[in-house]
Amino acid sequence: MKKLIDCPAERAVYFLGGKWKIRILFSLLQSKKIRFGELKKGLKTITQQMLSKQLKELEVDGIVNRKVHQVVPPKVEYSLTEFGLSVIPILRSFSEWNKKNTKTISVKLNKSFEENRIT
Repeated sequence: MKKLIDCPAERAVYFLGGKWKIRILFSLLQSKKIRFGELKKGLKTITQQMLSKQLKELEVDGIVNRKVHQVVPPKVEYSLTEFGLSVIPILRSFSEWNKKNTKTISVKLNKSFEENRIT
């Protein structure tokens, strides 16, 4: 039997953690519905394999909805589920925190930014 995570913040990070998930969610927040290629283009440095993996995890966790349109070539759109929409206040809080602390954050990132830390 798996042990449940007791810390509320750690439970949230389970769903939202990693380098790409929050970026994906911000993209979905701005676009409402987005196709895989558009998402890939917006995230620039993500690999196709990683984007696919992250989207599958978000779908399994009930945060992202994947809708396949039966056309040739197949058209797949991603959007936030109702559970995913409940993340919007958290994303807005992150954005506000960043705006209020932009100078400090910029200095800290420029001094010690490690891409591997955010994986």
